[in-house]
Amino acid sequence: MTYRPTVRGRRLARELRRLRERERLTLQDVADRLGWSRATVSRLETGQTRPRHTDVAVMLDLYGVPSPERDALIALAKQAGQRGWWTAYADVFTGSYVALEDEASLIRSWDAQLIHGLLQTEQYARAVITAGRMLPTKADVERRIAARKARQALLDRPNAPELQMVFDEAVLRRPIGGRAVMRDQLRHLARLAERPKITVLILPFTAGEHAGLDGRFTILSFPDPADPDIAYVEGTMGDVYLESAGEIGQHESRFKRIIDAALSPEESAHLLVEAAKEY
Repeated sequence: MTYRPTVRGRRLARELRRLRERERLTLQDVADRLGWSRATVSRLETGQTRPRHTDVAVMLDLYGVPSPERDALIALAKQAGQRGWWTAYADVFTGSYVALEDEASLIRSWDAQLIHGLLQTEQYARAVITAGRMLPTKADVERRIAARKARQALLDRPNAPELQMVFDEAVLRRPIGGRAVMRDQLRHLARLAERPKITVLILPFTAGEHAGLDGRFTILSFPDPADPDIAYVEGTMGDVYLESAGEIGQHESRFKRIIDAALSPEESAHLLVEAAKEY
């Protein structure tokens, strides 16, 4: 099973690298002293393998890390190694996105094609999954529907994240699944937008050229200041995770420009209701 690092897993990986560099050791130095391969050390530092707290303890001993920092990092390793609900759908979810989304405190998203997966109705999701994935059997489609429902449970948690979702007006006009499905989806989206933690904005056609023309993206922010924001760009050829301050800054600036060009929450809600009536 492919390991998909959580926010805690990424934090631990960063700390292990920082501690090694503080001791001025190379990856090969650590591998030689611990009797491991260089690749093993590298995978732990890049979050590509599930960390065992016993291995982390050995590394911390090598780096001379005292308690309470040592105890805190071993505890972090135990947390990072825990399996999340999404591992039951390892055949559906690829990459680390769902594991990271699950721990986010703020999700900012722009899309010119589709309603975000967290906000989709079952029938809308079925139409999207059937058309886009070209899955061989009905069972494969239903499996993905079940996974999406499990993912959407995030919205009903007591500590649900804040959502800021911006959609192009074209998303409202494309009748995915047919008229009835689209009408129900827009009504559902309008109801969700009434929740205090969910903001839905529409970028109207009248905005003309805008900062979102390069494609959809999502920015995830987390409750612990030690965890940097992550920008996620999904594509048919693979997913990209951007974490550098420069890359995040560019995407945050782009998102702000998109919001500035969008309708207000009240105007967006009105457009949603009117668009639903047209179906």
